[in-house]
Amino acid sequence: MAKIFCVANQKGGVGKTTTTVNLAAGLAKVGQRVLMIDLDPQGNATMGSGIDKRRLETTVYDVLLESASVTEAKVRAEKCGYDVLGANRELAGAEVEMVALDRREKRLRTALATVGAEYDFILIDCPPSLSLLTLNGLCCAHGVIVPMQCEYFALEGLTDLVNTIKQVHANLNKNLQIIGLLRIMFDPRITLQQQVSEQLKAHFGDKVFDTVIPRNVRLAEAPSYGLPGVIFDPAARGSQAFVAFAEELVQKMPPASALAGAAPAPAPMAPPPVAVQDPQGL
Repeated sequence: MAKIFCVANQKGGVGKTTTTVNLAAGLAKVGQRVLMIDLDPQGNATMGSGIDKRRLETTVYDVLLESASVTEAKVRAEKCGYDVLGANRELAGAEVEMVALDRREKRLRTALATVGAEYDFILIDCPPSLSLLTLNGLCCAHGVIVPMQCEYFALEGLTDLVNTIKQVHANLNKNLQIIGLLRIMFDPRITLQQQVSEQLKAHFGDKVFDTVIPRNVRLAEAPSYGLPGVIFDPAARGSQAFVAFAEELVQKMPPASALAGAAPAPAPMAPPPVAVQDPQGL
């Protein structure tokens, strides 16, 4: 049975899509069967997996409206080694169309129930806002992987996300929990980033993944070639870090049946402000 994880953060521009496609490619490299679902109408995760969103005949939009199954809508990203349930601009209209429908928050959960045995991991790239699309992702997931930059505003965004997860856990999905925080675009030369990283480890403990994704030009270049960095340049530091993250995730995660047990509500988060002790380090 697949482990279903949302990659989510309510703050924009923190590397959610980069994390989703590179983690999917990293998991595929270490022998896992992966389905990547793009729930963002921009379709960046689709394009970043080498799939032309403009040529897709069926997408996650059709799955949510129950006019196609996951099996019918998914496509194979041959160069990347995983399956993609893609998205394009049609998805932007799905929220309006779904408002009057029954089970509108749980349509993706219903659809994934038919393919769960075919995969080891299902990764969902969520849009940055708390929308009906994001709710569909959170309602079917075992947990949330939170990519975040080690900056002060990221801490405030994390507080909002934890509160959202608590609400969904209480009302819609009792299995939902924070799987872990992934420090991304990390530059150890910047004092503030080191301090925020220490704050995260002090507050969240083992919920912070050991792997750190460095700031890396090759990861930033890869989407323009329609590939994850892990495939575009396997030797790059960022690519190697994502493969290491995939290995860490495989080792740490219990079976999906254990994740589907009653999960405790996430702990509230109110970290103290980070004191910048060395402005020169910025």
